[in-house]
Order: sequence, then C-alpha cells, then structure tokens
Amino acid sequence: MSEGKHSARQTIYICMAIVAAILLAIFLPSTAMKFHLGGEVFLNLLKMMVVPLVMSSVMCGILGMGDVRKLGKPGFYTIVYYLSTTVLAVVVGLVVVNVIRPGVGTVDVDTIAEIREGSSETKDKVYAFLAEKVKVTPTEVADFFGEEEKVEPTIAMILENLVKSLFTDNLFTSAVETNLLPLIVFSIIFAAMLTTLGENVQVLKTGIEQINHALMAFVMLLMKVAPFGIFCLVTARFGEAQSKGELGEIVQQTGWYMITVVSGLGLHALVTLPILLWVFTRRNPYRFILQMSRAILTAFSTASSSATLPVTMECAESQAGVSERSTNFVLPLGATINMDGTALYEAAAAIFIAQVIGMDMTLMQQVTIALTATLAAIGAAGIPEAGLVTMLIVLNAVGLPVEFVSLILSVDWLLDRFRTAVNAFGDACGAAIIDTTFPEDSDPAPSET
Repeated sequence: MSEGKHSARQTIYICMAIVAAILLAIFLPSTAMKFHLGGEVFLNLLKMMVVPLVMSSVMCGILGMGDVRKLGKPGFYTIVYYLSTTVLAVVVGLVVVNVIRPGVGTVDVDTIAEIREGSSETKDKVYAFLAEKVKVTPTEVADFFGEEEKVEPTIAMILENLVKSLFTDNLFTSAVETNLLPLIVFSIIFAAMLTTLGENVQVLKTGIEQINHALMAFVMLLMKVAPFGIFCLVTARFGEAQSKGELGEIVQQTGWYMITVVSGLGLHALVTLPILLWVFTRRNPYRFILQMSRAILTAFSTASSSATLPVTMECAESQAGVSERSTNFVLPLGATINMDGTALYEAAAAIFIAQVIGMDMTLMQQVTIALTATLAAIGAAGIPEAGLVTMLIVLNAVGLPVEFVSLILSVDWLLDRFRTAVNAFGDACGAAIIDTTFPEDSDPAPSET
C-alpha cells in the first residue's frame, strides 16, 4: 500500500515538474535553456542502463522458463500483437487524416511554390537536418534514399534491411550504437543455449539474474531524482523553441496538422489499446494507464523509447503487476520494434503532404502507405525523431516529394514526444496481454538469499 502511495506521489511530482518546466520555458526561455545540462545528465543515466538491462532482462526471461520450448507460444503472440497494433495505429492515422483533412487550404500557394522552386535546396536542408539527428553526413543520407543512383526504396528493400538488422558481426559495435535488435537476438539464443546445459552453468545463470536485479534496483534509485531530471529535459527543449519564436509559429502554421496527429494518437492510446487490453486480460485499462503513468510521462519527456525502457519495466512489474517473465522478454522487444505512434504519425504525415500539394491518393496508394509505414516503424530506432528518417521511405514509396517534409520539421520535436508516449504505453499493454499466454509453471523459482 505504501509503495502504491509513493508511486502516486511521484507521478504527481512528475506532472508538476512538466507543467512548471513548460511555464518557465514560456516566460523565461533564456533561464529555461540553462537547465540543459541537468536534462542531458538524466537522459544519459537512463541510456547507459539500456544495453545491460536489455541483455540481462531478456536472458532472465528465457532462463526463468526453464525450457526454451515454452517460449514458442508467447513469442509468436508477441510478434502478432506488435504487428497487429501497428497496423491498427496506421489505420487510425489514415482515417483521422482523411476526415480532418489538415493539409487542405492550410498552406498558402506562395509557400508551396517556394518549396517547389527551391526543391533541391530544401531537400538538402532536410537531409542536413536528418544527418544531424542520426550522426552521419548529408551525402550518406542522400545515398541511402537513392538520390545518386535514383533507386527508389521498395518494400522488398525495407524487408531485406529489417532482416539484416537482426544480426550483427560485432556485438560491441551494436552495444555502442544502442542497436538493440541484434543484442536481443543474441540474448535469446545465448540464454536458450544455457537452458540446455543443466547444472554446469548454474553459476552463470545466477550471475545473470543478480545483474538484472541490481540494474532494476538502480532504476528505482534513479526514479527518486526523475522529477528534477524530467523538469530539466522539458524546460530546456521548450525554452529553446520559445527563444527561437517557434512555439507560437508552429501552432499557427501547423495547428490543424498537430490536432490531427494528436487526435489519432489519443484515439489509439485511449480507445484501441484499452479495448485490446480489456478483451484479452479483463483489466481496467484506465487504471492500467494510471499504473503506467510514470513511464508514459518519462517517454513524453525523453522522446526516446529506449531511454524510457528501464522505467517502463519498473512500472509494469512493480505497479501494474505484470510478471517478471513477461516484462523481461516483451518490453525490450517492444521498445525496439513496437512503434505504434511512429507508424500512425508517418501515415498521417504522408497524407497531409499529399493534401498540401493537391495530390489525390488512391486506395491502393493509401494501402501502400499503410504497409510501408508499418514496416518502416518496426525498423525505426528508439531515439528522438527517428521517425523522420523512416518518413522519407514512406514518401518515396508513393512518389511524394521529399522536400515537403520541411513543412513538418518545426513541429516534429513536439509531436515526437506524444508518439513516444503512445509507443511506451503500447509496449506495456503488450506485456500485460502476452503475460496471459505464458505457461503456468514458467515462473522462475525464487532465489535463495
């Protein structure tokens, strides 16, 4: 009971921190920007735990089953859940953007003509922005999207790259780059092998479980300073936008687009996912939202699914009562491939751009957008604004001009926070739903102390 009250108090503190951070950014932007160091330190503390926590938790999830063959059913349902909810998110995004039609008449003709006339220069700016986000050169970004050889990225190419991303030739490089998919694949295979070696590797199994337990204890310690860290993160970013005059400008220029995306994300998070959660678990979905509120607020503040993962795991297990076996296996995978918010955003943004330039999208083209957005979102990295990179793949798939991404660059940092919060909540719902598919006897035996 005391733990629940402590969690509720901390959620209130985090909410107060976010409100105070935004108010400070609006009225004293220069002062707000000075808190960037505290925000960066807090974010780096979360990020530095991601790789060891993912590997140890996935291994613990496999080891806790005793027999790797018990992973078959939960593993299958995990993939089905993630694919299904991503498709549902895309459908919600397409419906909302077609109903509201935010791109019709909201951008003046002169702006459209200016973007078209300076398409080469505008495209260079887009590539430079993306290059800065993913830490590569603008030329490498252009090459990736076929600017030199005019090779259009196809769905087959996306699938091929997705399969390749599952495996790595250097685990340490993947760890340094926080490339979680190959680390998860290695952890599953390695832990599965350990379950077949019996008592010979008991010390190693115990060590892995103890490392995971220690890391979760570190998360609990970090949560004590979370309100201050979140305050620093939010006020510094909002203060930067306010000092550049972007806050008022982006609302004025892209207000309807923002309303469309946030409405779609809200429908998915407050209707679609709660229905799925209730149907499969009979849990009160809105109580579950409250239980996961710290993770959702942290996701909004960090704009990173990977950085939020330690908090999501702690909330799901200690507050929402999801079993350790499910949080250890489902949540790390979800933070990597379950990007409901990103998929919804990309589908809505593509149709928005088509509406702005007056291009009528056929049903087949919208189906192509849905499929491409689903696959591209699965491959999106759990880092801030990674959706912009995969956005270009979606635009190229239906022949939309890449340079018009410039219309949404100014607002992407803000919408990214909303879609990351939806991603984190979708992961948590998945852990609760998949928890019901684990065999009854797969709970790990309590460790002796």
